[in-house]
Amino acid sequence: MENNNNTTNHDDDAKRSSNSTRSEVVVVMNKATYIPLLVTNFVFLFVGSLSSSLLSKYYFIHNGKSIWVSTWVQCAGFPLLLIPIFLPYYLFNTTTRKPFTRFTPNLLFLSLLIGLLLGLNNLLFSYGNSFLPVSTSALLLSSQLAFTLVLSVLIVKQKITFSNLNCVVLLVTSSVLLALSSSHDKPESTTRSQYFAGFFCTVGAGLLFALYLPVMERVYRKVYCYAMVMEMQLVMELAATALATAGMAGKGGFEDMVTESRGGPVEGFDKGTTAYWLTVGFNVVTWQLCFMGTAGMVFLTSSLTGGICMTALMTMNVIGGVVVYGDEFGGSKAVSAVLSVWGFCSYVYGMYVKMKQQQQQQQTLISSNHNYNQESQQNENQSMEMVARLNVDQSV
Repeated sequence: MENNNNTTNHDDDAKRSSNSTRSEVVVVMNKATYIPLLVTNFVFLFVGSLSSSLLSKYYFIHNGKSIWVSTWVQCAGFPLLLIPIFLPYYLFNTTTRKPFTRFTPNLLFLSLLIGLLLGLNNLLFSYGNSFLPVSTSALLLSSQLAFTLVLSVLIVKQKITFSNLNCVVLLVTSSVLLALSSSHDKPESTTRSQYFAGFFCTVGAGLLFALYLPVMERVYRKVYCYAMVMEMQLVMELAATALATAGMAGKGGFEDMVTESRGGPVEGFDKGTTAYWLTVGFNVVTWQLCFMGTAGMVFLTSSLTGGICMTALMTMNVIGGVVVYGDEFGGSKAVSAVLSVWGFCSYVYGMYVKMKQQQQQQQTLISSNHNYNQESQQNENQSMEMVARLNVDQSV
C-alpha cells in the first residue's frame, strides 16, 4: 500500500510539474514574445494572403492553365518551415527543446490527415480562382466564417457573444450581396458553366477551410509551444504536397509546367520563361507565409479569431484585384467591403472590451490574494507571539 501511495504521489507530482512547466512556458511567452509573435504572424497572414491571391490570378491571366500547378505551389514550399523549426535551437540557442521532441504518433497521424484535407482545399481554391475574378473569389471565401463559427461551437465549445455573432452576420451578408450580382462580372473568356463551377468550388474551399480552423484549434490544445505548431504545419504541408504531386504526375502537371515555362502566344506563359519561374517561386513563398500566419493566429488566439482576420483581409484582396487587374468594383462590392470592415472592427472592439475586463478581474484577484497573504501573515505573527508568551509563563 505504501508503495502504491508513493507511486500515486510521484505521478501527481509529475503532473503538477508538467502543468507548472507548461504554465511557465505560457507565462514567459506572454511576457516576452506573445505580442511580437502575434504581430509577426498577422503580418505573415496579411502579406501572404494578398500576394498569393494576386500572383495566382497573374498566373491564370497570362496563359497559365494548369490547375494542378496552381494547387502544387500552395504547399510545395514546406521546406521553408525548417527555418522557424531548427534555427531557434541550432543557431540562436533561444530554446532548449530539440525539434520534433514530444511529437507523438497521434499528432503525426492527425497532421497527415489534416494535410490531405488541406490539399483538397487547395485544389478547390485553384479551380475556383482560375475562373473567377480576384475580388469575387475573395469575397466568396468570406462565407466560410459563418461555418467557422458553427463548427467552433461544436468542436471547441466556442462561446457565442454579441460581438462575434454581429461580426459573422455582417460578413456573411456581404457575401450574399456579392452572390446576388456575381454573374455580371465573369471574365470574357469564361463560359457561364465554368463561372458557376468556379463559384461553387470556391464556396467548397471556404467550407473545408471552415472545418480546418476549429479542428486545428482542437489539436493545438495538445501542443505547448509555437515550434510544435510549425512542426505540425510542416507535416501537413508535406501530406498536401504528396497529394498535389500525385495529381501533377497523373494529370500531366509537370509536363504543363515545362510547356508553360517555354513561353509562347498559344500554349506558353506569355510573359516569358523568367517571369514564369519568378511567378511560381514567389507563389510558393507567399502561400507558405499565408499558412504560417494562419496556423500562428489559431494557436495564439482562436480558430474564430483566425477566420475573422482572414475574412477581413479579403477586403484588401478585393481592392488589390481592382487596382492591379482592373476588376469591376460596383455598388454591391463596395457595400460588401464596407460590411466586411464594419464586422471586423466590431469584433476587434469586442476583443478589446473583453481584454479590459479580464485585466480588471486579474487585478482584483491579485489584490485579493495580496490582502489574504497579509492577513495570514498577521495571524501567523499573532500565533507566534501567543506561543512565546505561553512558553515564558510556563518557565516562570
